[in-house]
Amino acid sequence: METSRIAGYFKDKNILITGATGFLGTIFVEKLLRVEPNVNKLFLLVRATNVASPKQRIQSEVIGKEIFQVLKDKHGKGFHSFIEEKLIPVAGDVVHENLGIEDSDIKEHLWKKINIIVNVAATTGFFERYDVALDVNVLGAKHVLEFAKKCVNLNMLLHVSTAYVAGENDGLILENQFSMGETLKGNSYLDIEAELNLVKERKRELDFDQSTDNIEKKTMKELGLTRARNFGWPNTYVFTKAMGEMLLGHLREDLPLVIIRPSIITSIYKEPLPGWMEGTRTIDTFIIGYAKGKLTCFLGDPNSTMDVVSN
Repeated sequence: METSRIAGYFKDKNILITGATGFLGTIFVEKLLRVEPNVNKLFLLVRATNVASPKQRIQSEVIGKEIFQVLKDKHGKGFHSFIEEKLIPVAGDVVHENLGIEDSDIKEHLWKKINIIVNVAATTGFFERYDVALDVNVLGAKHVLEFAKKCVNLNMLLHVSTAYVAGENDGLILENQFSMGETLKGNSYLDIEAELNLVKERKRELDFDQSTDNIEKKTMKELGLTRARNFGWPNTYVFTKAMGEMLLGHLREDLPLVIIRPSIITSIYKEPLPGWMEGTRTIDTFIIGYAKGKLTCFLGDPNSTMDVVSN
């Protein structure tokens, strides 16, 4: 499908985006506004501590970034009015039912107006606390799906997963849908409810023992890795992303659902700002080291295949 046709699909659409303040979410918002300025509204779900903070976070963590410079140059003095018209911050959090949106009028408005939901929200740390990863990557996906079912004019729920839900398998790997309870290890069965209960029980034990925050953090991280490897996944991140996919596939009913599984996402390739990256994730450290002349060589297999998405 041509890029223009993809961009044209978003014309006049109202889109709810989770995870917009993250690396991939910010890039998606910028590109959508740049290639399809006739998109109607982008509702950005943002965690907030007060009434003003959602708008402040959008200003500082999304449109305040360098990659918006092309849009700023294009619109000139009209940039801020363009942004005010297109971007609508919504206070909420995917870890809660109804996405944590407390205002009933806003919920009703979104249920009537939203045409597309793009769920980019995730915790991507390989060794994240198990309780946190379950809340965001598993229950978060479920809450987004439940919210999507209430949107009467929904055309699509687009959920961003990862190619590494396939674990460390090699060879030709088809992007087949996960069955509920499927694992990467033998004939074992993954009971998601049991995993949630396991975390609750372990935290109760820690509370009873009056464990320190550091001990709880360490315990939750170790538990995530142990459970992931028990079922054949290498780390907590990909394990919980796989569980999120399972819940979506199992509970979707007739809702139009698309799951995409990008591989390693790194710097921007061409536009709007070639080479732009934020933070240092996965292979970013090697790219930066090479660009600065600090890393002149790196041991590896020249015949190996690397799958990288450059935006």
